[in-house]
Amino acid sequence: MKNAAKFWFVTISLALSVPLWAARQEKMDEKPAVKPGAAEMERLKFYLGEWDYTETYPKSAFAPNGGKNTGVYTSKLGPGGNSLINTFHSQGPVGDFEGLLVMTWDAKEKASKAYVFGNGFPGAVVETGQFEGDALAFRSEFSAGGVTMKLRNVTRVTGLGTLEAIS
Repeated sequence: MKNAAKFWFVTISLALSVPLWAARQEKMDEKPAVKPGAAEMERLKFYLGEWDYTETYPKSAFAPNGGKNTGVYTSKLGPGGNSLINTFHSQGPVGDFEGLLVMTWDAKEKASKAYVFGNGFPGAVVETGQFEGDALAFRSEFSAGGVTMKLRNVTRVTGLGTLEAIS
């Protein structure tokens, strides 16, 4: 009788544990949920690293003679991979520029956002960007000295370790 009780106890225990084991196995096989904006942030990762870069300025009120500056651009992932933190410094006929740029994905606007802090202006310039082919184009608008300026900045990889920014 003791053997029969043991047999039934083991059989019932196994029968009850199989669904629990199967549920646990399904949970282990589940892929982690993809966080919103992950695919869009992945696309921005071409910026990661240190780059030599060229800024090209057409003739405008900002740069009456146009010109090209050269500099160094460094980019790393921000907290949780939800942003890119970039520093840059360029010099040339258009001026000496140093700044910090933070890029992220704005799910509500379905666009990349960039917050630019520079040595030549207080506060931040907020830009909205979309890819145009292989180039990332940011647009912004801000007022200074009673004049409203509309900016368009297009960045693309031009070679191994080089970026080009056209304003």
